[in-house]
Amino acid sequence: MLTVDTIDLHYGAARALRHVSLHAETGKVTCVMGRNGVGKTSLMRAIVGHQPISSGHIRLDGEDISGLRSEDRARAGIAYVPQGREIFPLLTVKENLETGFAPLKRRERFVPDELFDLFPVLKTMLGRRGGDLSGGQQQQLAIARALVTRPRLLVLDEPTEGIQPSIIKDIGRAIDYLRQKGGMAIVLVEQYFDFARELADTMFVMDRGEVVLSGPMNELDGAQVQRLIQV
Repeated sequence: MLTVDTIDLHYGAARALRHVSLHAETGKVTCVMGRNGVGKTSLMRAIVGHQPISSGHIRLDGEDISGLRSEDRARAGIAYVPQGREIFPLLTVKENLETGFAPLKRRERFVPDELFDLFPVLKTMLGRRGGDLSGGQQQQLAIARALVTRPRLLVLDEPTEGIQPSIIKDIGRAIDYLRQKGGMAIVLVEQYFDFARELADTMFVMDRGEVVLSGPMNELDGAQVQRLIQV
């Protein structure tokens, strides 16, 4: 589904990514881990088109999308849940969900009932403003909004950051359900090793803008991964 091939990314003179390669398959969770500031979010922004790469290629189903704008990548089936959620605080939950209609054809512009099965609390809060929700509820809303677009690739940047344990479990169950459903590839940036270990099929560990360890989760040395991600 997704192939990232030896990309570099710069912010001015600063080099944020160094020859980073990554792949994500449909029906599987690909997890990216690493300490703060090692380039995980820069990699996600490159994948979704929020930051141009300096070299290398990004392909979706074999098609080079490196030069596409972020809105065109959304139309191609990439959905992004950014770190910090970035919901619209003055819009209602219903209106926030409907912002996901933008890349869809007119006949597809509805909120699937399945999303309320995944996150039942949202159905009871459709008329409430996004800014009035708790952090955990906002995170569920951000994920549901991304899923409204019917993505082929779902990119999640630290969805458990600052979230209470009960909602972390709900988010984990939702990701596992989406994986088992088999219709999309999932790329997950995560800080918590135990959460990542339960969900990841493949893991990529980053340090100083590079991938320093990668492979199937069940073949990696958990202690080595934890040493690399410790602050």
